[in-house]
Amino acid sequence: MVTIREIREDDALGFLALLTQLDQESRFMLVEPGERQTTAAEQCERIRQVLAQPNATILVAECDGQVIGHVAALGGPYRRNRHTAHVVIGILRAFTGLGLGTRLLETLEQWARSHEIHRLELTVMTHNERAIWLCSKVGYQIEGVQKDSLRVDGQYVDEYRMAKVL
Repeated sequence: MVTIREIREDDALGFLALLTQLDQESRFMLVEPGERQTTAAEQCERIRQVLAQPNATILVAECDGQVIGHVAALGGPYRRNRHTAHVVIGILRAFTGLGLGTRLLETLEQWARSHEIHRLELTVMTHNERAIWLCSKVGYQIEGVQKDSLRVDGQYVDEYRMAKVL
């Protein structure tokens, strides 16, 4: 059984393990394998900082005590963009294709509506068909293309900017 809840400071080690495993499993995440140098104490502090902001959160998906996925919303720091949050999602490969991405994004949307977030936005590599399909399914729309925004395995990669207005 998978539960979705807001992250806690004591999740730092489990969350860091999730992020490190995602770095290894997916070519679609920002951080490359071995690049993440975050300590447990640093991760705990980052969680504390996110939770201290009224327009930011990290939701984790947990199964049998293991953090298996997450979705984060990081809100704008200024009055003019405080209503907007940048979204990041990641799910362990063994748990993809089970509807967890939909559940995470829908739970995040509920959180956003209750925290006066009006716009959720994200980027996704243009060849990441599963992520594009998932985001489109829950109402995100492509707003543009960021040409050569990333360099993966020595090749430049375009990203879509996608957003959902609540």
